[in-house]
This record gives sequence, structure tokens and C-alpha cells, in this order.
Amino acid sequence: MSKSNQFRLVSQFSPTGDQPEAIKKLVEGIQAGERHQTLLGATGTGKTFAMANIVAQLQRPTLVLAHNKTLAAQLCSEFQSFFPDNAVSYFVSYYDYYQPEAYLPTTDTYIEKDASINEEIEKFRHAATHNLLKRRDVLIVASVSCIYGLGDVEDYEALAITLKKGDPIQRDKFLRRLTDIQYRRSGMDFKQGMVHVLGDTVEVFPPGGDTVFRIEMPFDEVETIQEVDCFTGELLQDLDEVIIFPASHNVTTQEKIQRACSLILDDMAIREKELLAAGELAKAERIRQRTEYDVEMLKETGYCTGIENYIRYLNDQPPGTPPSTLLDYFPEDFLMFIDESHISIPQVGGMHEGNRSRKQTLIDYGFRLPSSHDNRPLKFNEFESRIKQAVYVSATPGPYEYKHTPKNRIVEQIIRPTGLVDPVVIVRPSKNQVDDLTAEIHATIARKERVLLTTLTKKSAEDFTKYLQDAGFKVRYLHSDIETLERIEILRQLRIGDIDILVGINLLREGLDLPEVSFIGILDADKQGFLRSRDALIQTIGRAARNVNGHVTLYADKMTDAMKAAMGETERRRTIQEAYNKKHGITPQSIIKAVHDIAEEGKKLELRRPKRDHSKIPQDEKKRLMEELELQMEIAAQNLEFEKAADLRDEVELLRRGK
Repeated sequence: MSKSNQFRLVSQFSPTGDQPEAIKKLVEGIQAGERHQTLLGATGTGKTFAMANIVAQLQRPTLVLAHNKTLAAQLCSEFQSFFPDNAVSYFVSYYDYYQPEAYLPTTDTYIEKDASINEEIEKFRHAATHNLLKRRDVLIVASVSCIYGLGDVEDYEALAITLKKGDPIQRDKFLRRLTDIQYRRSGMDFKQGMVHVLGDTVEVFPPGGDTVFRIEMPFDEVETIQEVDCFTGELLQDLDEVIIFPASHNVTTQEKIQRACSLILDDMAIREKELLAAGELAKAERIRQRTEYDVEMLKETGYCTGIENYIRYLNDQPPGTPPSTLLDYFPEDFLMFIDESHISIPQVGGMHEGNRSRKQTLIDYGFRLPSSHDNRPLKFNEFESRIKQAVYVSATPGPYEYKHTPKNRIVEQIIRPTGLVDPVVIVRPSKNQVDDLTAEIHATIARKERVLLTTLTKKSAEDFTKYLQDAGFKVRYLHSDIETLERIEILRQLRIGDIDILVGINLLREGLDLPEVSFIGILDADKQGFLRSRDALIQTIGRAARNVNGHVTLYADKMTDAMKAAMGETERRRTIQEAYNKKHGITPQSIIKAVHDIAEEGKKLELRRPKRDHSKIPQDEKKRLMEELELQMEIAAQNLEFEKAADLRDEVELLRRGK
């Protein structure tokens, strides 16, 4: 690992309100060796800014865990703006589509694993691990997919190729080493994970970047190492040394593959004997044929479909050994923040069992060896053991956080530097809710502000949207059935005022920053269930806390314990903020955030996309560049980065027109 760089926080703001005290307490706790701390931060209080200040003070590699790609993308964009000179990376599942291998005994249906891998996200995952192994000023924003197996970190690091100017090396031997670590020779195209050869010049396109390493080695010696633009071929810098990491995380040595194949066949023979003894002749024949085919592919190519099911043998580990994950790539002193911990922690806890039951059926019917159970996410206790020091961040911490965090380590951050107070919350009967909502909507639109309405079901969201449309309002509904690109457009329309009302279900809680919204109507607020729990109501109410006119109406016929608790906590936070505003003479102002701000600040989801002069790009490369930009647009779309997606779309259009 190279000598560490320093985190350098860049911001025009300094911590204010209760941010300085929260930062101080959390830093002191970490330095004192506290393993669990909680930052109870209200919506809009600058929790991400507080986290960035803690990272800058402690100078430790950091993992920020988020519960979905949307939140991870937004956090990554924010941290990039705070640490523009440091390695801020993004690590989420690289599947656009994933159908796991499965068998349905009732219909005797075997379903092959089918997946569509997003090459752009795969690039970001490689960039994250590359950074961890080369430097210390690394902050990675990851989804819970980081608890799935990633390949052995020792093999990954040991098989990296280090080249220095003047090193003696034969070109063919170098190419063989690249092939061994899963690089492919380029054909019609040249992209990440490929190698291009022209005489004594070898160009390597690393899987985690947008630039190419050009290595010239006449007379069996490295003469020059250059980093060049992958599209224009323009020289970016001359290098004295380069580290080329494997093109796949699941990479290992030939010796380990040979040993693994022997162990696989031994276990296959044991399993076959068990099935024959039970009279299951068809299952015994199936496991033999499938396993022998996989072993043959491993011996010939170093890879087979479903190689992850043999990870135990490749890593030479006993049954039940936890998989190697992204967490193993971090050094011992790394720091973890778990954002929206009340959702993220239960999500981590639920990953393992669902995976196990599907695998057991495949094993029972002769499709997989029992060792396939070792291809799994971490169990929760295994995840816990890898948490060296963690800060749980949430406006509504859950039972786990309260159980594990000492009382003096639950740090509150309630005051908003903007002076904005939590919205006024009132309860009105459901009997006249349509008339009341109509009046509220008219008043909100007259102020040129927006409305969110939350329902309990997709059907009620659609029906209520139709009613409002028939009444002449500009309204759309938003739920999980809406296609990604359409969702982008709907949210963009809301922010710029093409629509005034958005009707949705739980998508309107975490992860949406809509400062134009000043009124939220919560229908069926007294119904029991997750969407109307204390924490869910607090989160929903918080969506109106970015506008000075923010207010919320709960439509209900009775006062539930969840409503009472949510309203009480909201009022407590209002009181604290109002006292702070009075003491400091602050007049609250709504947050004003231009629709293009995210694109300007984030620049790119995780790796900054360089501004290119299109005139320098050869004609035959433009098609490839357009395809890459369209991939980036899809990622932005999936993560609700709607302004960014529009920018990428515009650049593709400029390329298409030849401008």
C-alpha cells in the first residue's frame, strides 16, 4: 500500500448549531475506542457534513453503508463535493437484472442463473478496491451488497502486477500473466478488463478506470509507461511505476485451481454415494454430470459458470467459513457509518436466511454440492464481528442502535443551520379529507410550492391521482411499478413546477430531497402497520422540513400511539430549534436548490467524468463513447439522479449530431 494521502475537507461552511458539539463527542468516542455510537440527526441538520468533518479529523479509511442505491448515490455525490481531492468511491450491486439459480420441485422446473451486469457499476466496484489497496484517503459509499462474497483479498492483491521503468520482462510472458488474471485480448472494441497489443507496445485497460496504461517494452525491457485517454489516445502523464490489478475479483492461482478441482471431485463422490444410498439415481447422475463439467471448465479456462459455488475450495477453507467481502479489503482501523441505520441494519440481518433456503433446494435435488452454502452473504453476527467502530446515523434509530449504544454515546443533532423548524403537524378527520386536501392544495399552489400525498396502496395512489387530474390539478403518482426513466422525468417535473402534486407510498420517505415541497398529506394515518409506525411517520413528516412553510396533516379518525409519539418528537425538535433561532436572531429561510445543483456538485456518480473535446475523438470511437455515456445515464436514472441523467443525455445528443 502506498504512503497515505490526507483527507482534505472543502466547504464554504463551518459547523454551526449543534454540529460542533456532535462532531466533538463522536470524535472523542472513536478516539476513546467506543465501538458503537449513534448520531440522532433530524432531517436537514447536515448529518453528511458532520460525517465529513469526523472523517477529516480522524484521517481513517471510511465505509459509509446505505440501504439502497438511491441513497448511496446521493451520499457519494455529497462526499465527492466535500473531498474533491480524495478517493471517494461507490460500491453497489452491479446487476441491472438478476435471476438466481433455482429449482421448483412442485413443477419440476430448473431455472438457470440469468443476470445482466452493468459494466459501468462494475468499473466503480473495481475502483473502490483498487483505492483501498493503494492509499488511505479512501471513503467508500456502499449498499448492503458489500456483505456478499467478493473474492479473496490476499489473492487479489498478490496477483497484481507491478511494473517499473527499466524492469526486464518479455512481452509474451507479460501477456500470459495478464491472461492469468482474467484480462482478455481486445477484438472490435477495447474496454475495461482488456489488453491491446501492437508490436512491442501493450495497452492495458484496467477494470476500475477510464484511462489506459500504455507500456512500451522493446528489447524485453520496460522503456516507458504512459497513462493515456481511452478514446483520444492523448497522453495524460508519464509514469515511473504502475500497479495492474486483476480484471476480476474472483481470481486465483493455477495451483489453487488444481487443488480445488481435486477437493470438488472428492466431495462430489461423497454426495453421489449419499444419493445412491437413498435410491435417488437421477439426482446422483445429475450431480456427477454437472460437477464434472464444471471441473473440466475450471481446469481448461480457470473459470466456470457458477464458480462462486466452489469458493470454499478455491480459498482452501473449511465448511462454514465466512466469505471474503469488501469489508476485508479495509485496514484494521477503518471507520464505518451506517446511514438510515433503522433500515440498513435490519436489511443486513435478513440477507442470509433467504439465500440459504433457495440453495438447500438445489442441493437436495442434485443441482449443487452442499459446499454451495458457502457462497452466501455474511450472517449478521459475522457482519457485527467486522464492525471495528461504527456510528449509526438516523433520525429515528432502531432497537439495535439503542441496545448497543451507551446512553452517553447517543449524540443528538437537532438544530438546522438554516433555522428551519420541523413542520407543524395537525390531525383532521378522514370524513372531509378530500375537501380539506383540495383547499390545502390550492393554497400551496398559490405560493408556487409543491404537495406530497402519501397513501397505503398502489391502487389508492392511482385512484386518487385520477380524481385530482379530473379536478384539473397537475398531478402524477409514483410507486415501484413506474419505470426508472419515467420516474426521473416525474421528479424533475415536480421540482421545476410542471406538476404540483406527487402521490406515492413509501418512496416518499428516505432519500428524496425536495425543498419545493411545503405541504404533506398523510392519508389513513391511523392504520396499523409499518408505513404508519412512529418512525415512518417521523420520516415522512421530515420531508416538509426543508421549506419555511412546511406543514403536515394526518388524516385519521383516532389517535394512535404511533401518531402521538411522532407528533411529540416533532414538537420536541421544533421547540429546540425555535429556542436556538430566538437566541441567535435567526429568521428561517427555505432551502433554495437549483434543479441542476446535483449535477454540478456531483459531476459524476462516483468517478469524475473528464470534460472532453469531441472534435478530438476519432469517428470510430464516438459510437463507443455514446454507449458508455448511455450506460452512465442508466445508472443515474436507477439512482434517481435525474438532473445528471439529463446532462448525460444531452452530451450523447451532441455526439450524435457531431458537435
